[in-house]
Amino acid sequence: MDLVEWMVKLAANELRDIERLRPQLSPSGHAIQVRVYAEDPYKNFQPSADKLTQVEFPCGEGIRIDHWIEAGIEIPPYFDPMLAKIIVHADDRPKALSRLSNTLASTHIYGCVTNISYLSALAVDPTLTQGKVTTRYLNDFRFTPSRIDVLQGGTQTTIQDVPGRRGYWDVGVPPSGPFDTRSFRLANRLLNNTENSAGLEIAVQGPQLLFSTETTIAITGAQISAELDGKAVPMWQTVPVQAGQTLTLGRIKEQGARAYLAVKGGIDCPEYLGSRSTFTLGQFGGHNGRSLRAGDVLSMDESCCQQTTPDRVSPEALYSELLPSSQEAPWTIRVIYGPHGAPDFFTEEDITTFLAHEWEVHYNSSRTGVRLIGPKPDWARKDGGEAGLHPSNIHDNAYAFGTIDFTGDMPVILGPDGPSLGGFVCPATVITADLWKLGQLKAGDKIAFHPVSIEEAVQLEAAQNQAIESLTPIVSHYKTADIRSPIVAHLSADRVGDDVVYRTAGDHFLLVEYGDKVLDIRLRFRAHALMQWLQQNPLTGMAELTPGIRSLQIHYDSQQLSLSDLLTHLQTGELALYAQLTELSVPSRIVHIPLSWDDDACRLAIEKYDQSVRKNAPWSPSNLEFIRRINGLDSIEDVKSIVYDASYLVMGLGDVYLGAPVATPVDPRHRLVTTKYNPARTWTAENSVGIGGSYMCVYGMEGPGGYQFVGRTLQMWNRFKQTKEFEQPWLLRFFDQIRFYEVSHDELTQIRKDFPQGRYPLRIEETCFSLSEYEAFLADNTAATEQFTEQRQQAFSDELARWHRDGQFNYTAQEQTIQQTEAQWPESSTVIDSPVSGSVWQSSVTVGDTVSAGQELLILESMKMEIPIYAPTAGTVTHVLVSSGQQMQAGHALIVMEESA
Repeated sequence: MDLVEWMVKLAANELRDIERLRPQLSPSGHAIQVRVYAEDPYKNFQPSADKLTQVEFPCGEGIRIDHWIEAGIEIPPYFDPMLAKIIVHADDRPKALSRLSNTLASTHIYGCVTNISYLSALAVDPTLTQGKVTTRYLNDFRFTPSRIDVLQGGTQTTIQDVPGRRGYWDVGVPPSGPFDTRSFRLANRLLNNTENSAGLEIAVQGPQLLFSTETTIAITGAQISAELDGKAVPMWQTVPVQAGQTLTLGRIKEQGARAYLAVKGGIDCPEYLGSRSTFTLGQFGGHNGRSLRAGDVLSMDESCCQQTTPDRVSPEALYSELLPSSQEAPWTIRVIYGPHGAPDFFTEEDITTFLAHEWEVHYNSSRTGVRLIGPKPDWARKDGGEAGLHPSNIHDNAYAFGTIDFTGDMPVILGPDGPSLGGFVCPATVITADLWKLGQLKAGDKIAFHPVSIEEAVQLEAAQNQAIESLTPIVSHYKTADIRSPIVAHLSADRVGDDVVYRTAGDHFLLVEYGDKVLDIRLRFRAHALMQWLQQNPLTGMAELTPGIRSLQIHYDSQQLSLSDLLTHLQTGELALYAQLTELSVPSRIVHIPLSWDDDACRLAIEKYDQSVRKNAPWSPSNLEFIRRINGLDSIEDVKSIVYDASYLVMGLGDVYLGAPVATPVDPRHRLVTTKYNPARTWTAENSVGIGGSYMCVYGMEGPGGYQFVGRTLQMWNRFKQTKEFEQPWLLRFFDQIRFYEVSHDELTQIRKDFPQGRYPLRIEETCFSLSEYEAFLADNTAATEQFTEQRQQAFSDELARWHRDGQFNYTAQEQTIQQTEAQWPESSTVIDSPVSGSVWQSSVTVGDTVSAGQELLILESMKMEIPIYAPTAGTVTHVLVSSGQQMQAGHALIVMEESA
């Protein structure tokens, strides 16, 4: 037995006679112990409490580590700050010190500040290595880490990197990364950083940062006031920073929406799924999965600073031709027509109007998507059939980055934090070379779409990449393309059993669709078969494969792989697969999960929607009553029985982020059909369960949404911990079957605490799903299925007719814009204006209230951010000029105060 085993047995009282063991024990070698604390040595060992997002300890000969921590744990401020003991053993003291240094270098704890880097510096200090250290010596030991202290976090400052998080689109993980990739890349290029070096994205109001060591920075993007120790510093060029200097970034000025800060070598933080980019909605990546706030510490490790490209030369400042134009109004955004166009979904006039109109950016926009205000389509269809009541509804497919998604009648340009899968039509997709412009759009901006060909889009991207790499302006011309069908190829059913249509989705995505626009599980099998064939027969330049209900999306690098070569390869696959389709069988687990019916969180989301998005919608105040009515059922209890009796087959993951399943009942008689919210909700609680079209979805995370609520369940995603159910962060797999059982709201609350920790086991049955057996089941139940479908369709048609009759079909949002009138208050009054265009979320004061300086007065909502407004001075509120839900432009007066005497 080794020493550790002796100690364990002693602690367990399993060493019967320790005196008899004494002769077998003899000391040898040298051992050193250090203790890891949640303390900041740079700030006189100040306590550091926060959430841990990375915990990694090495193991090996001569290493013993005792600890209680793991990723996802919140370090509280109430207890002893010791996190771990690290003990190393070696033959002699020099070897023990070497082993200690290596062990500390391989120990990674991120989330709160620890003393690990202090211990690492101390372990190689000459005084200690020579054995001359005393307790008093530590008073004189000087330790200066390479770090940035966040004195103020700004409105929304996040860590991002390029190209962001790739490879997980099929399970609902967006790329994130900088919204304006061009400005971000130029900042890194100025500093000669590697392309994937992490930096900061800044929105509305910038942070205040204290640098501990000398470095160099670059500020790019939207014009923002920047001062280093009170002296203005320029943008778009390198700026030296001395140790101890403070950088203050103020408000974004008139043009643009986001600024960027790059630091020599980049900012160091753990990668999550291959990227350092922050995805705030998913609460992962960057610094603890959130925006920066006062007290945070960012690392500039030497290892990170060595990640530069030495063979490139960078100027101190950029050519003016490389800077974005500050006079562009409206913004010109070039697009590729498709994947969904006329005459299948839109009328020819709809497409003409869409491309000719000057659109306005809605205040309720964000990194998930840029909402647009403009004309509503006439639509080529009356409804979306089984996919939903509104003609914008389709059977779910994967979205392209930057696609323009009609969520009902309102278009939304999907951003870097947008969803990967959804059931809305997309008439155009922004080209890769222009995606950066989306990050600089702010509320009230005007934009115009210009269609270009795929060939020109590829050339424009190549020119942009060359300009960034060489830091030399590259002149690239383009011309507006003629509007042609987004369908670029087609295989007939005569050749491969079902019609196969190939639709362009920008210059980096292709959408392969199968058969008629109906819900047919056989078509999902076809998409699965092609996905497997492509995985076995990869093509250089292909990136990700994301299946939909009756489609497969191919993400490819058009700088490496041409569209024509990709099409040839895909058609070869279809011809090879055709004869094998009827024999397909796939693994299919039956996963039993709890459901809290009509959960409190769902009711809250409906209330918020009614307040801030659309009042008196047909599905309010009860989604369940709406589901009953539109399906022709007698009672809400009938709705409940169907939901709990159904076995939902998982057709796709990531419908609303993070492993969220889009599933349909295996038995067609369990397929309740609804329409989705129009416009969509801006907030939905994590793991809400809803029905949209013929599909059930479990929301993977908090965010927007449009499905009609039935309840709430447990987590679909586990950010940090592996358990029996979570071998990877997502719970479910393609072709799993979900079956619900009922629990109360309180029971679910406890389940949601226990399940991520592995303390709530699920019943999971392993089985297979055979296409031939399923089609035999359908044949045996044809009559009953047709009777159910006819009843449902009649109720669906009655609801649609009611909408047309009541004017609810073509919904027009009524924005409550504040009309500013002539001032009715003394000139000595303090008038507090809105710093942004947006809406009022919540007011905390009324006329007559006495407030103190710095007190929160109200909260605005703009670009999906909550922006608090504080009292600039002490005084009395004399006028409150706004109310909840009202929209205002930047500069509008909000509150008037009389200062205290």
